[in-house]
Amino acid sequence: MNNKSLRFKVVDWLLIALIVLPLLAGITLKVLTTPGSDSIEITGARVYAKFPMPLQELVISESQINSWLVLLSVLGVALYLTHGLAIKPVTKRQIITEWAVEKVEGLVSDNMGARFMAYVPFIASIMVISAFSSLISLVGLRPPTADMNVVAGWAILVFVIITYYKLKGGLFPYVKGFFEPLPVFAPFNIIGELATPVSMSFRHYGNVLSGVVISTLVSFALQGLSKLVLGWLPGFLGDFPFLQAGLPAILSLYLDVFSGLMQAFIFAMLTMLYIATGFPEEDYERRMAKKRARKAAA
Repeated sequence: MNNKSLRFKVVDWLLIALIVLPLLAGITLKVLTTPGSDSIEITGARVYAKFPMPLQELVISESQINSWLVLLSVLGVALYLTHGLAIKPVTKRQIITEWAVEKVEGLVSDNMGARFMAYVPFIASIMVISAFSSLISLVGLRPPTADMNVVAGWAILVFVIITYYKLKGGLFPYVKGFFEPLPVFAPFNIIGELATPVSMSFRHYGNVLSGVVISTLVSFALQGLSKLVLGWLPGFLGDFPFLQAGLPAILSLYLDVFSGLMQAFIFAMLTMLYIATGFPEEDYERRMAKKRARKAAA
């Protein structure tokens, strides 16, 4: 084994550690800070610390911590998949990475057009971070996507981008659009505009949170049913939740895996469609033509 291959493998293992260690740290933190209880508890994100600030307290919650852990793990995945790239693919990871990039490029091209191809990294990031944030529930961590604050932050960011592209056609056409087809519809059009980030955030948050609640209820119910039905078994066998082993995992295939991936895809699709359809191409081209004419005249 030469030094180059040894160095390559060492870097690979370090990147794998970057993927795994944040999740292990999150699991350890949750175990150490979760009080023991025999009853079912469905609460919001646990608050770890509060710091006084001029306007309001800065709260460090479970959702924030898990969001940073997700970002670190996703960074590790990205570095691992792009480690050792070559002009001609020689590793399976590069083939998988190129396939994924081509799929996202095709998705953006089909839904947004060639003008918005620069948004490929942004759309890919939305899908990966959203999916990863939902899937960490499989290892017992609270998904950040089950916190309205996290998903609303994403939706507000997307709303700012949507508004930015709508304004590319000019401020007057943008404001004029609220009074069409009649001025009486202006309040409804304004409400519809503001409803965009609200609907995006509530759709994502509601589906993920419902999965967390249902999984918790089913798991607790199976634990009680196992004790009721099999509690007559001698010794530790009577206390072991046999019915709880395996059955919740089958339910999580939909609630955690399918639903989490589906919501990540839907959020990315809505982002692409809102940006592309909100862009007033005719007004923008007319505005650019006027600018070019003024420059030529000058």
